[in-house]
Amino acid sequence: CSPTRSCLMTGRNHTTNGMGCITEATSGFPNANGHIPFECANIAEVLGEHGWNTYIVGKWHLCAEDEMNLASSKRQWPLGRGFERYYGFLGGATDQYSPELVIDNRIVDVPSDPDYHLSSAMVDEMISMITSHRATSTRPFFAYLAFGATHAPHQAPATNIDKYRGRYDHGWDEVRAEWFARQQQLGIVPPQAELSPRNWDVAPWNELSADEQRLFARMQEV
Repeated sequence: CSPTRSCLMTGRNHTTNGMGCITEATSGFPNANGHIPFECANIAEVLGEHGWNTYIVGKWHLCAEDEMNLASSKRQWPLGRGFERYYGFLGGATDQYSPELVIDNRIVDVPSDPDYHLSSAMVDEMISMITSHRATSTRPFFAYLAFGATHAPHQAPATNIDKYRGRYDHGWDEVRAEWFARQQQLGIVPPQAELSPRNWDVAPWNELSADEQRLFARMQEV
């Protein structure tokens, strides 16, 4: 999360960025303090200096916990690091229906719309930012969108979950073998490769109770 994002943003090694670990687990040492030095400019800061507009929507996860509040300096928030507009969440994960939502430099209330889902809202916000940009500016723009729904908590919309209903009922052992065979057919895995033996701390599917199988099949659907 944080180490990889800092590398992508700055083009520098994660420990140079102070991101030797995720921001919620910082140690205080310079290579893992959760504060990207301002000497390590990110792409938005560089592009902004060259006349670009910069927009970000979604997961940030690049400021330490001591700066994730309204009393903080916000220097490590997106707007403090070169982005001009922001809609998303600062930490590593958030509820997709009731997110810890930040707009620009302010924390806002949970949306009251019963049909709200963060992924859809993020796409709408990004479209709105780009639309506003194109209506008022001829400058080039950089738009960065980082979804959070593929991270825990797994809260996909019901319509998405329903597409997978029953697909995992025959268990993870068979599913794993099916995926491996398909990867070989597609040429992703060499034909001479062999499926690795079970090495998880997970019981064989046929040793689970009926209730456990129903629970874990549902988790895989989600």
